[in-house]
Amino acid sequence: MQIRKTYKGVSPELLYDEIRDFVLKQEVIIGEAKLETYSSPSDSSSFISRGTLTFKTQDESDKAKKECIRAHIVGSAKGETKVMFDIDEKLFPQEKISALQDDLDFIFGSYEVK
Repeated sequence: MQIRKTYKGVSPELLYDEIRDFVLKQEVIIGEAKLETYSSPSDSSSFISRGTLTFKTQDESDKAKKECIRAHIVGSAKGETKVMFDIDEKLFPQEKISALQDDLDFIFGSYEVK
């Protein structure tokens, strides 16, 4: 399953941190977490950030923890910030997906571009 959202006036760094915290609440562990910032080619005082977060199952019986969510975040606080989630529904069930979406909508719903 894939979820895509676009926000206006939201710092990518804030979105990155909130997504990390919201997903960790759903009993998974963090796999990869990186956030990079680039200067805009047209304006050296503007920055674009790119983040990737991966989350893995926390099942102790499964020694090879499997990736259940991957989140990609790209944007700038002055413009739009986009996020895309790739979710394995077999490893991250619908009730957890709904809880994640509810948390995102509560905090960032008023900034979402519809």
